[in-house]
Amino acid sequence: MVQFASNLLTADEFIIQYGDCDRYELIDGELIEMEPTGTHEQVSAFIGRKLNVEIDRQDFNYFIPHRCLIKLLGTDTAFRPDVILLDKSQLINEPLWQKEPVITLGNSVKLIAEVVSTNWQNDYARKVEDYALFGVPEYWIVDYLGMGGREYIGKPKQPTVTICTLVEDEYQKQRFQKNDRLVSSIFPNLQLTAQQIFASAELI
Repeated sequence: MVQFASNLLTADEFIIQYGDCDRYELIDGELIEMEPTGTHEQVSAFIGRKLNVEIDRQDFNYFIPHRCLIKLLGTDTAFRPDVILLDKSQLINEPLWQKEPVITLGNSVKLIAEVVSTNWQNDYARKVEDYALFGVPEYWIVDYLGMGGREYIGKPKQPTVTICTLVEDEYQKQRFQKNDRLVSSIFPNLQLTAQQIFASAELI
């Protein structure tokens, strides 16, 4: 992650200048360059593929866009989630969607997954708070390298998927490691283990 110390941007300025560039997101007006590795992209793609299979199997009216920003209204923050699951039926209420892939209403989002990289502090702290306030029902923190602090993933540190489920206005968190099967409120019949996600990063 690279943080730029140049002039601050508003969310609207960011969307105009960088909305089509997958390399950046905006936090409190500061431009953040994202530096995903190839294995990071493998894990993101694997999660998206597994969720798409479940969407089809359950015939849900959800989809995963190729590119999407979350604009937090009243702030100069715009996140670019690794995987975001949208409720197609809610998009009619989105003021920007017809012109650009920008989400401004929490009701449009069913699930977000962030694959942890060097900016793990944002995934475990900042985004937990902001996604809860935004009203995202389920937030996955996929730490396939075990990079997060011990207060987040335990000791000894190891690869962990943390699923945050929104209860009222706060997340209840559950950790999944090794062969634990993930428990999802959005996909209660999902047959997916933490280890399957971690294995998707392997170069074989």
